[in-house]
Amino acid sequence: MEHEKNPLSDRIDALHAVLESGSVKKAQRMLNALHPAEIGHVIESLPPPQRQLVWELIDPGVEGEALLYLHDDVRDDILSRMSSDRILAAAEGLDSDDLAALIRDLPGTITWEVLNSLDQQRRERLEISLAYPEDSAGALVNSDTVSVRPEVTLDVVMRFLRRYKDGLPNLTDHLIVVNRGGRYLGILYLSHLLTHDPDESVAEAMTLDVPPILASTSAREVAKRFEAHDLVSAPVIDDQGQVLGRITVDDVMDLIREEAEHQFMGQAGLSETEDMFAPVLLSARRRALWLGVNLLTAFLAAWVIGRFEATIEQIVALAVLMPVVASMGGIAGTQTLTLAIRGIAIGQLSVKNIRWLLGKEMAVALLNGLIWSLVVAGVAFMWFGSGDIALIIAVAIALNLLVATFTGALLPLMLRRFGIDPALAGGVILTTVTDVVGFMAFLGLATIFLL
Repeated sequence: MEHEKNPLSDRIDALHAVLESGSVKKAQRMLNALHPAEIGHVIESLPPPQRQLVWELIDPGVEGEALLYLHDDVRDDILSRMSSDRILAAAEGLDSDDLAALIRDLPGTITWEVLNSLDQQRRERLEISLAYPEDSAGALVNSDTVSVRPEVTLDVVMRFLRRYKDGLPNLTDHLIVVNRGGRYLGILYLSHLLTHDPDESVAEAMTLDVPPILASTSAREVAKRFEAHDLVSAPVIDDQGQVLGRITVDDVMDLIREEAEHQFMGQAGLSETEDMFAPVLLSARRRALWLGVNLLTAFLAAWVIGRFEATIEQIVALAVLMPVVASMGGIAGTQTLTLAIRGIAIGQLSVKNIRWLLGKEMAVALLNGLIWSLVVAGVAFMWFGSGDIALIIAVAIALNLLVATFTGALLPLMLRRFGIDPALAGGVILTTVTDVVGFMAFLGLATIFLL
């Protein structure tokens, strides 16, 4: 079976080959032919010694955009090696929302230099974004918008738009309608502007049923709204109804990607910003915490096994079958845990409907418990020739599946209530529960009925 070709991967391999050959000029041409997002991908795909060399080959005009596509750790490393003047030049051409995302990672002294280098209008726009938390709609606001008033005609709007010789702001699918005080009234789709009678007023052609996004809305909620309504852009207002700007779908796609990476990396106790080529000591320190937590849980499971040492010594078959009980519970619990974490992430699961999900998942666990406990019991009977051991492992597996499913459904909501990220801590806790319950049920029943 042939692997699907990845053009970007091929270009990275070609760039590596050119760098190794020492042809700097050719490498520079290849690098600067890429989109800033692809440049960011290339930088992250290189070991640290080569990153700085390649970064020096990037045209100054795209350095700012390329920085935005780097994960935090890599961006911090690159920024730490750049001079103040170079950082100022890189920030010069960025939109207010992109500049706000970059400036949060800059040292304080350079931040002030960047702010002082801006004209008053850009500084005010940037300060609006910086006034809101990083994970809010306000921080994502792009103030590069076009607004119109309701009383003017569409013909006047068309003549007004012709003044934009360089084109409208990117991803403009509508104009924001505001009153004289700058308060949000509605939107005028460009499609309506082109298809309605030019003598109609904006008030007649505008749409009123598109609610704006409050600046205090969480970034996750913004992403849900874009996904649910297939939005290209959306107006953002403050608490007084004043239009601050808009959020565009490209920023929301970044949010969705970051959330997906967070969920994926969190399963291993890693941050979504983890640099694949980070220094050894830094990576070891970050991972040590979760390895320590896992060690404690492993000792807890080992302690439970130790309590039944006499039973295991007399019936060796128990030691052989113990991992089966724990593993079956772990898989069942992880399935439910993943479902619950996803439900929380997309806003479908809360305390109001958890009871229904719990009932459904417990029914699934009961059905699977009956099926697979019988299968494992049959295998155990054929292997060891003991009906008692077969019955005990069947009961232990069924019991562990039920407990694992119950824990997997409730654990994410409980962790979130205590301010703990379920994606990071859920798997470790669930594994502890399934191991302890599985071993205790299996060895406990064996102790009671076989000795």
